Amino acid sequence: MPEKIEVAELCRAEWGRLLSALIRDFGDFDVAEEALQGAFASALEAWGKAVPKSPRGWLYAAARHDVIDRLRRNARLAEKQAALAALPTAEAPAADELYEENAVPDERLRLIFTCCHPALAPEAQVALTLRTLCGLATEEIARAFLVPVPTMAQRLVRAKTKIRTAGIPYVVPEAADLPDRLAEVMAVLYLVFNEGHSASRGESLVRAELCAEAIRLARLVRELLREPVAELEGLLALMLLHDSRRGARLDSAGEMVLLADQDRSLWDQKEIEEGRGLLRAALGRGPPGPYALEAAIAAVHADARRVEETDWRQIVGLYDLLEAVHPSPVVALNHAAAVSMAHGPEAALPLVEALAETLADYHLWHATRADLFRRLGRKGDAISSYRRAHALARNAIERRFLEWRLAELGTS
Repeated sequence: MPEKIEVAELCRAEWGRLLSALIRDFGDFDVAEEALQGAFASALEAWGKAVPKSPRGWLYAAARHDVIDRLRRNARLAEKQAALAALPTAEAPAADELYEENAVPDERLRLIFTCCHPALAPEAQVALTLRTLCGLATEEIARAFLVPVPTMAQRLVRAKTKIRTAGIPYVVPEAADLPDRLAEVMAVLYLVFNEGHSASRGESLVRAELCAEAIRLARLVRELLREPVAELEGLLALMLLHDSRRGARLDSAGEMVLLADQDRSLWDQKEIEEGRGLLRAALGRGPPGPYALEAAIAAVHADARRVEETDWRQIVGLYDLLEAVHPSPVVALNHAAAVSMAHGPEAALPLVEALAETLADYHLWHATRADLFRRLGRKGDAISSYRRAHALARNAIERRFLEWRLAELGTS
């Protein structure tokens, strides 16, 4: 164990496991979250003197003790003592074992299915899981959904209230019930992965632990099913194919490298081959769904040894299919970007402009528009759009890339 530990990094890596274990112990999302936040705050002070042998176990014990102390201090003592007696002590570690690394049960899969219960609205299911499993801030989740922060905060409050008042069980569904719950679970995993693949804010472009978490959980869900599900295989293929490029997405200085400029020898061939195999299996089970189509697009990129060999026309055709089965403004924007590569920026610009109202506050819409203007030689329009993209971007590496583009155009 190193002498020093970055508490913020530990919070990012361990939040989901710790919170899910505390929810299992105490049956309340808000109580568990408040206690865990307090444990991390205590760690900032306590660990300045000495880092514990098991940081995870220390945090778990501190949070549990905090909840139990607060229950004991509560004015309705008799009722709370009954609640204490009902705690799952048979499953909980003994007091002298709380500080061990293996004392924290892994309840994350149970948490996903609780958050994805059909009694919750679909958008609340995904948002709540991102908040509880991954510890994303409300602002980060709002950006992922392209909605105002107060709207997202209300969704989270309503979702937790619904779980409490409706008595939604904290369990993994029986195998027979799993298929009906998969759509929401896959949407959660997809957004978790996307936040890891392209972080919405902060100093890092990639949050590798979120990518790994989404892939791990997708594998776990896949193992629970009695029969293969094409779209789950498509989703896992999509995540692996995208994750395969992680080592090439930043240069030696830690700055962003566009797909066209990446050193493809750095792409993870093991992940690519696994992703291709899963994609073939998904496509062999019937008409492709959205995740399989996105994986097919990623596979076309993986097939090109050099950027010049990319089959952009095939990619445009796959986006046509994707828009037919899963229309969305972001899919339309990506489709337009592919059209610009296959047929030129003139053909793509009207497609991008048609999304102006829907994506006016989305930095990548402005960045895509700026790139088209740059390629068309419309310098003034490019500068204006790059500046707007820069104003909206919240990720430091993306902002520096946009600053570089502006400097390239002779401004800043």
